[in-house]
Amino acid sequence: MCFRKRNGYRPPDHFNAKIYTGPVPADRESPMARSETSPSRAQHSSPTQRPNTCCFCWCCCCSCSCLTVRREDENRGRLKVQELETIPNCEACTKPTVEEMKQWAHSFDKLMKNPAGRNVFREFLRTEYSEENMLFWLACEDLKKEINKSAIEEKARMIYEDYISILSPKEVSLDSRVREVINRKMQEPTTHTFEDAQLQIYTLMHRDSYPRFLNSHIYRSLVQGGSRSSSES
Repeated sequence: MCFRKRNGYRPPDHFNAKIYTGPVPADRESPMARSETSPSRAQHSSPTQRPNTCCFCWCCCCSCSCLTVRREDENRGRLKVQELETIPNCEACTKPTVEEMKQWAHSFDKLMKNPAGRNVFREFLRTEYSEENMLFWLACEDLKKEINKSAIEEKARMIYEDYISILSPKEVSLDSRVREVINRKMQEPTTHTFEDAQLQIYTLMHRDSYPRFLNSHIYRSLVQGGSRSSSES
């Protein structure tokens, strides 16, 4: 080690001075330079503010935008459960009784056959970002009621574009076999064109979403509220 450094020697400031290129106008001074040269700004900055570090930070301590979005996504489902929104274009139905709501827990078929049950279940699917499954199933049910040939072809085309096409944001999850069947049937659409796909989505909702629905805040609060209303009356 140099003798001067070992004894605490520091060279004069002019040895470390940067080359002077003239004054920098305030309006052309970079934000980084202002933050580095202005200690008052550093003191007044929020102590909780941290730089947006790399999203691949292994310690997960960064406050980058991707991490913020991920945290918002995790909380979004809870917010939707706590604040139920009105379903757009929901089915017209009468208010279900407590007994009807309790039957939904014993049979998925009874839930799906009840318009009020479908509305509540659809609201739950919205919290899981899988509402398209119910919308597809309802569209297929509507197609089965059609008798006009031109209307059948038009509705089948709309269902295909909305829920089958890989370019659609509302595409439902179907296996390759079912997709091949649909592609063949779309050459001459009928009311039964999507039967295999409808059954597969029905089974998916039954096995995957239905158990979580029964344990959800949406269903439990609905049954509890109905039970309190009936007991008070």
